[in-house]
Amino acid sequence: MIALFVGLRLYAVLGQRTGHEQRPLTRPEATPGVEAAPAKADAPATAAEPTGLAFDQGAAAGVRAIIAADPGFDVARFLEGAQGAYRMVLEAFWKGDREELAYLSAPQVRDAFEAAIAAREAAGQTLDNRLVAIERASIDAARLDGKDAEIEVRFDAFVVAVTRNAEGEVVAGSLSDAIPTNDIWTFRRDLKSQDPNWLLVETDEAGA
Repeated sequence: MIALFVGLRLYAVLGQRTGHEQRPLTRPEATPGVEAAPAKADAPATAAEPTGLAFDQGAAAGVRAIIAADPGFDVARFLEGAQGAYRMVLEAFWKGDREELAYLSAPQVRDAFEAAIAAREAAGQTLDNRLVAIERASIDAARLDGKDAEIEVRFDAFVVAVTRNAEGEVVAGSLSDAIPTNDIWTFRRDLKSQDPNWLLVETDEAGA
């Protein structure tokens, strides 16, 4: 039942808002076309002091701890990469690209993605979704447990979300309406690892 709940949660967050989206985190240059969040322009010149919209003030201590453990950590680059990961994960989920999702997410998240994709396929449905813009990406929380770093990123974005049936007919959503989305995604990395990538370990819906 826990796995089913997680799968339904991911499906709700990543594909059903109409009712009615280093590699991703250390090589942002590998994901051209990612919209820059307005907060990015006001990001601090150095990562040591969390100021402006790149941070929630409550995340400051956690970010400082991560920087102390990994002096190479840079807030601006992390947020650029997080936006790239946000786009890549959404697009992979919408397309049903299990291989890409396996690369970008931790096993428990990957399994939930795959369960949601399988349910969608069993229903004969496809998603014709598009990420229109990421208006804001900011660090909501950060923590360090030993060498395991976790960062929660809030994404405020607009998505065009359309569900089609097996005949290709639109059964939910609209191609002309962009839906606002507010998500909290948690990324984790073992700072002792030689792998520079951060993995997506949790998704949730944020308050508007």
